[in-house]
Parts: sequence; C-alpha cells; structure tokens
Amino acid sequence: MSQPGAVEQAGASVAESTTADDIVADDYFLPDFCAARMVLAVVLISELLAVTVALARSPATDFLIELARISLFVQWLGLTSAAVLCYARKRLVSYSVAAASAIILALLLGNTALLSEAAIWIGRSMTARGTVALMFPQDHMSFLLRNEAICLIVAALLLRYFFVSYQWRLNVKAEARSRIDALQARIRPHFLFNSLNTIASLTRSDAARAEEAVEDLADLFRATLKDPDIPITLKAELELTRIYQRIEMLRLGDRLKVNWNVNALPMRARIPGLMIQPLLENAIYHGIEPLDTGGVIDISGETDGHYVEFRMSNPIAGNRGPAERSGNQLAVDNIRQRLKLAYGDEGSLEVTQNASSYQVCMKFPLRE
Repeated sequence: MSQPGAVEQAGASVAESTTADDIVADDYFLPDFCAARMVLAVVLISELLAVTVALARSPATDFLIELARISLFVQWLGLTSAAVLCYARKRLVSYSVAAASAIILALLLGNTALLSEAAIWIGRSMTARGTVALMFPQDHMSFLLRNEAICLIVAALLLRYFFVSYQWRLNVKAEARSRIDALQARIRPHFLFNSLNTIASLTRSDAARAEEAVEDLADLFRATLKDPDIPITLKAELELTRIYQRIEMLRLGDRLKVNWNVNALPMRARIPGLMIQPLLENAIYHGIEPLDTGGVIDISGETDGHYVEFRMSNPIAGNRGPAERSGNQLAVDNIRQRLKLAYGDEGSLEVTQNASSYQVCMKFPLRE
C-alpha cells in the first residue's frame, strides 16, 4: 500500500532547498553579471563601443592609436561596472524596477567618474615625471563630462533592453504556466469517474485494494495541485508515475503492462514536477486503450554523468496514429516548452513514430 503524501513530502524537501539566490537568478530584470557569459558580453560590447567612438573621433591615420587609447579605458570601465552590478544585484531585488534602475544609473555614473578621475591623475603624474602621456586625456572637465554623458546614454539603453527582455520572459512564462495549468487539469474527468467506479466495485469484493486505490488517487490529485515550477526529485516524479499506473491497471487489467528499466537513473536528480506522468498518460490513452488486446509500455533511462536521457515507447494500432485522438500533442508540446524554459538548449524532447510504435526521448542536464 502506498504511503499518502509520499510524493509531496519528497517534493517539499527539495523545495525547501531552493534558495533566495535561485529566485533572484530567475526572476529579476537585471541579468547576473557574475556569470561568465555576461562578462564576455560586457567585453564584447565595450570593444564595440570603443570602435564606434574611435571611428567618430579620429581620422584614418590615427585610428589605431585612438582605438587602443579608448579600448584601454572602456574595457576597464566595462569590467568594473560589471563587478559593481554583480555585487549590487542581490541587494537591489527588494526595490521596484524604477528605483533599482535609478540606483544602477547612479552606481554606473559614480564608477565612471572614479575611473575618469583616475585616468586624469595617472596622465598628470606621468606628465609631471617627464613621461610622454599621449595615451591619457589632458582636458579634465571635457573628458569627465563626455564620459558621464556616454555612460548615461549607454546604461539607459541597456536598462531599457533588460527590462523589455524581462517583460518578454514573464509573458513567455505566463503562457507556459497557463499551459501547465491546462496540463494539470488533463487528468480527465472520465479518468476520475472511471477510477471512482472501479473503487466502488472493489469495496464490495476487495476492501483492502479499494483503500489502496483511494490513497493512490488522493496522492495523485494532491501532487497535481503543487506548484510545477518547484523542482522535485526524479524519484518523486517516478513514484507519482507509478501511482498513476496502478490506478489505470485497476481499470485496464491485463491489457496494460509496463516494463520499467530505470535503475541506472540518478534518483536525486531534480526536475520540474509533472514531466513524466503526462507521458505515461499519453501512452495509455493514445496507445493502449485503442488496442483491443492492450499492449506493453517500455520505460527506460540512463545517464552519462552530465545528462539524463529518459525514453518511453508504446504500441499503436497499425491503421490509426496517435494524432487521430484529439489532444495527443498537448502534453508533448507542454513538456517540450517546459524543458526549454527550465534548461534552455540543454533540454529536449524528441518523438519517433512508425506504423506500430510511438516513442518519446526526453533529455535534460543532471542537477542534484
């Protein structure tokens, strides 16, 4: 007999380990400038800005000298600004977007002023020692005000871009969430009614089995009410899938057989909830039910230490494909989109179909 709430307890223990840093990393308009990809982006954008300013300021004969001088300053400015934003980001999360943007602009303008003053001081020191200081500015106020103006314009444009991208991500997540809600609601009414009818008949012939079925059904529906954005362990997700299988086997009997080969999977790996159970639901509803004699669903998985690969295949009738039953692609498309949101290009779901079988292969990075 299953233990009520086992899936939820496993998911809750993982949810408690979700830190505030994870929330900030995913749900804030300012990107993480501590990440290596953002540092690389800062270097590239700084150099593009240096090339643009050099082209605007210098004749062709002095272009390389001017580019070297501007690049030296802009790269230092870009990297120190990234360091400031990296440090300040976690502290800005409690502010509104407008207030945070104002603070960011003030920090960047202050950093620009400090570096400009440092460049002026170094240039004067070298001049006082008789060193030729062609690489350093000579006009103090003009240099400072020009740098502040450029910093203000570039920073304002980038903040606007970050905010628009953030709004776009929120819209994508909202759309995905609405589809996830629809996916959760797809434990169809006829499935509930059939399960209740089966349980009612078992109460007269096998009370212990009926009690187990009630507990399984309660665990299943309780899990669908949880937030699917909170990762759970692969073990908890597989247990939820087995609960669904047990309930369907009460109805389908010997027509439904499931071969599990998942011993090689890392059970502590974390995945978003309701990623595997809908695949089994699809396999039963579109593969097993239409067949008079039923069939066998094969479930397997493996890992190479960096990625987890999960496969599920089911038979289909030779004269009809899964697409002939409405809604077949809903779960597959939703899971594919959720993999994209959770893992980016590292998550994928591929479908292979022929005249007699239908197979899905889900791949995602191993995270414990």
